[in-house]
Amino acid sequence: MIDEILAARDGALARLAAVTNLADADAVTADLLGKKGPFAAFKTRLGSLATVDEKKAAGQAVNEATSAVEAAAAARRSEMQRAERATQLAAERLDLTEVMSRPTRGHAHVVTQAWQRLEDVFIGLGFQIAEGPEVETDWHNFEALNMPPQHPARSMHDTFYVDHGAPGSTVLRTHTSPVQIRVMQTIEPPIYMVMPGRVFRNETTDATHLAVFHQIEGLVIDRGITLADLAGTIEKFTQAFFGVDFTSRLRPSFFPFTEPSAEFDIRTPSGDWLELGGCGMVHPNVLRAGGLDPEEWSGFAFGFGIDRMAKERHGVADVREMYANDLRFVTQF
Repeated sequence: MIDEILAARDGALARLAAVTNLADADAVTADLLGKKGPFAAFKTRLGSLATVDEKKAAGQAVNEATSAVEAAAAARRSEMQRAERATQLAAERLDLTEVMSRPTRGHAHVVTQAWQRLEDVFIGLGFQIAEGPEVETDWHNFEALNMPPQHPARSMHDTFYVDHGAPGSTVLRTHTSPVQIRVMQTIEPPIYMVMPGRVFRNETTDATHLAVFHQIEGLVIDRGITLADLAGTIEKFTQAFFGVDFTSRLRPSFFPFTEPSAEFDIRTPSGDWLELGGCGMVHPNVLRAGGLDPEEWSGFAFGFGIDRMAKERHGVADVREMYANDLRFVTQF
């Protein structure tokens, strides 16, 4: 009987070695190791052997043969699985490489580049970065900035109103100035912060205007801050961002949240002046809205458009080109 068992084992191993696919491997395994297979039959015949020693020897031989066939079946099945998986992957494989002389990588958008560079410059000047929500309360966006209802300065902001709360109480922020209020309410002075972010104006787009654009504003609150500190900061920023051949100037202007207020321009090496943004000393009413005593604290604020900064820096004629997703344009920067 032992010779029969060994012969059955060798035959089983030969059948498993000959299979060529996973289905055949499963079928042969079931035929060999199932209830009607040869090894199950050998176990049934053990009772017919004459002596205990014969039964023990034959039983051990059956178990060893069965284990050998099970191991071979598992190995063969695994091999067939890998082969079929490789065949499937080869059939479904897609060549995603582009036909070009060298691989290329994506890069940050031109406005993102300007945003990141501005942050780096202001961090180098000792400022920190602050952020705030894009959906704002009317109080943070207007009233806390010295623009109560019916204030004529509100006409400068074409506002998107959000259907939330009382009518007119929630807006898409028209500037990043409400972040200044939130900073003053949560951080003890001295404050040296810049607030970059996306803002929204309900206006028609053209070569110089967008309904969605980006601003960066700065806020300094400390004891003894004067207009001279503002002018010095603007000058340092101008030379750090544009280069030492550039300079800046302040021109009187009006903003409800600063007093006195000014526009600041930069002069290019060619001698031309370019208007960049607005600035001024923080209005006492704004300090009070931020929870600060204007008798103890003073400060200045400034702000300008990041999109316009990128537009002027790279000589882009139409700001809409920066968002048209034209590869001929975006790959230049």
